[in-house]
Amino acid sequence: MIRMSGVSMVYSNGSVALSDVTVGIKKGDFVFVVGPSGAGKSTFIKLLFREIAPTNGHLFVNGREVGEMPLSEVPYFRRQLGIVFQDYRLLPNKTVYDNIAFAMAVIEAPRREIQKRVDHVLDLVNLRDKARTYPTQLSGGEQQRVAIARAIVNNPVLVIADEPTGNLDPDTSWEIIRIFEHINRDGTTIVMATHDKTVVDTMKKRVIAFEKGRVARDQEKGAYGYEN
Repeated sequence: MIRMSGVSMVYSNGSVALSDVTVGIKKGDFVFVVGPSGAGKSTFIKLLFREIAPTNGHLFVNGREVGEMPLSEVPYFRRQLGIVFQDYRLLPNKTVYDNIAFAMAVIEAPRREIQKRVDHVLDLVNLRDKARTYPTQLSGGEQQRVAIARAIVNNPVLVIADEPTGNLDPDTSWEIIRIFEHINRDGTTIVMATHDKTVVDTMKKRVIAFEKGRVARDQEKGAYGYEN
């Protein structure tokens, strides 16, 4: 699913974010990406959905070499992915239903299929009763559930989540994590960057830990291993 070989990332100001990183992630894996601030987690995540391209090395995602991909192909590549951010990034002038449906409309899915899939994911995240409300009328946890529903409505092969519980209280965080767990059980690969020590230590999934731009630890059934 993901193959990163000798990848380095140096920003234009000379800052070295990643240095000679080699990582492989198989289809169906659930992986936590951890490390202190500035360790390279966010850069690793951004590379996966081609927000940035590596300075050196090779990165393959679902069979495509992402670093060599022309910018014109990036939107089509991202249609295979579900991306969830800490700040939700919902469209404020659209209802919950329309925020989710928009992800299918851009790929010109039939209206009947859109309705079927949107209703399905709304049930999955337990928000069917909020379908006609707007993001500003929702709690933070509800907004994040909408963001997850939008990310998975097109049946992505890979869901990438960047600090998806960072703004949420512990109980709500666990609601979000259980949704990701359900998605993973259905076969979707999950890669999640997080600072949530309790979640990582409890879940006992694979942990890739970054320090100073390098992989310091890659551990099955791993633990967080850092002080928050």
